[in-house]
Amino acid sequence: VDPEKIPLDDEKTMKLFTSSEPLNIKDENLKLEVGTLGIPEFGTRFVRQMLLDTEPTTFSELVRISGLSHGTDVWLNNAQNLVRNNIANLSQVISTRDDIMLYLIYSGLDKKRSFKIMENVRHGKGLTEEEEEYMRSFNVPEWYIDSCNKIKYMFPKAHAAAYVMMSFRIAYFKVYYPEAFYATYFTTKAQDFDAQLVLKGKDAVNEKIKELESLSNNVTTKEKNLLTVLEVVQEMYGRGYEFENINLYKSHSDVFLIG
Repeated sequence: VDPEKIPLDDEKTMKLFTSSEPLNIKDENLKLEVGTLGIPEFGTRFVRQMLLDTEPTTFSELVRISGLSHGTDVWLNNAQNLVRNNIANLSQVISTRDDIMLYLIYSGLDKKRSFKIMENVRHGKGLTEEEEEYMRSFNVPEWYIDSCNKIKYMFPKAHAAAYVMMSFRIAYFKVYYPEAFYATYFTTKAQDFDAQLVLKGKDAVNEKIKELESLSNNVTTKEKNLLTVLEVVQEMYGRGYEFENINLYKSHSDVFLIG
């Protein structure tokens, strides 16, 4: 499959970011709120919570979420509160550095001053009193000015778009070529893969996940990485796929193969 020919508006793939429905999970006991486990940039608990908060339905919204998740004080203590309190929606909050300059230019501010404000905000310098007054004179809302003053670092939009294109293509394989997706994912995570545990079956995996989750903040980096992999194993079992034991005549030395 040529990844560059994958449509970036595929409906089933897009739905993965708000629901686990496209995965056709057969295990009724397995409840997943979104289907992005194992998808780069969108698989962590932090970003999965962002997906639940924002419910994206378009590629451009995913780009905004990528920008929000990579900035410092852009989502937490900032845009998250604006979205949750219905002060602004996902398309209005500041997500990448380009947003600031373009929004200010569209609001009527001078282009050079709009650029300078963007540069100061993305470097975490905030706004001067003069800049705040200048923005107010063009009816820029208070929540927007407040948001600019909280930001410490911001992602460029092109960087976020490149990440999301890669993530969306991988999500496409997860929906339409699941064996290939899981084989590749576990190959990249081979260091954190516990074959002895996984081969004991889904009940053993479920127990280990519960055990690791109960450790909460006392979990080591190695255990954290194992938990990440086991969640994907649990999902794969839930979709009806299984692992075979190592076979001297069939197995590859360091790559997971499709049986």
